[in-house]
Amino acid sequence: MTRADAAGDAAQPFRVSFVCTGNICRSPMAEAVLRSLAERAGLGARIQIESAATGDWHVGEQADLRTVAALERAGYDGSKHRARQFDATDFPNLDLVVAFDRGQARILRNWAHDSADQQKVRLLLEFDAELAALQDVPDPYYSDGAAFDRVLGMIEQATMALFRQLAPALRQGIR
Repeated sequence: MTRADAAGDAAQPFRVSFVCTGNICRSPMAEAVLRSLAERAGLGARIQIESAATGDWHVGEQADLRTVAALERAGYDGSKHRARQFDATDFPNLDLVVAFDRGQARILRNWAHDSADQQKVRLLLEFDAELAALQDVPDPYYSDGAAFDRVLGMIEQATMALFRQLAPALRQGIR
């Protein structure tokens, strides 16, 4: 039985989890960007967006202050974010798990229960033809505020490409 069957005729939202190393830099950025895109398009109710970490170092903490500042400068709100660790038991409830580098993708695929869950794991930059060859979004954590702005720019570009691919199905209520 699918989630749509369990809920009757109501279409279940598409569920996306963005996963980076500590859930205080890259994944909160992508979560804020995708949420904003979906809401501006009137599709916020058709998609559930979350973010998480492969590690547990920052669980319960706010996003890095440089993340919050970069998001604010770009018109997004990251102030309410609280870091959490990805839970492999969530795989069956997710439609897409987006990693920011190959190391994270490898960890997530190792945590997957089966090949169907492994196939849900994708690199963010895969969604943008211009950025795909880079494969990895750099981690700005050990850099300055300017690096956070540059990384946010990459994340915005790739997340917009992801949204352009998801939006037609979201509008039709197709999962």
